[in-house]
Amino acid sequence: MTILLDSHAFFWWATADRKLSGTAYAAIDADDQVYISAVVAWEIASKVRSGKWPEARPLADDFFPTISHYAFHHLPLTLEHAHLAGAMPGRHRDPFDRLLAAQARIENVPLVTVDPVFHEFGIQTLW
Repeated sequence: MTILLDSHAFFWWATADRKLSGTAYAAIDADDQVYISAVVAWEIASKVRSGKWPEARPLADDFFPTISHYAFHHLPLTLEHAHLAGAMPGRHRDPFDRLLAAQARIENVPLVTVDPVFHEFGIQTLW
């Protein structure tokens, strides 16, 4: 199965945090294709810089070596993703979440996330 990780799922995986569900852990640990979006890089770096997520600084500092270590794949942000993110119905306004939801829909992959807000976008989630 191919999956896309949201920022917290990636953080919890990389830091071996028990907040990551058993189902999510098993999906990431399987010999499947795990994608990390450019959006996750942007969100982690932005929130570390602004002081909103200081505990993610080590991951932000070693972002690319961490992705390489786990053999995760990069998912770039495309114009199609951006357009859908802006056009998707729903009241949730967080640009990071909207972009991840759009990528999950366009790429037809489940998003590994604990955040229930993604149900608003009608995408498949895994937790």
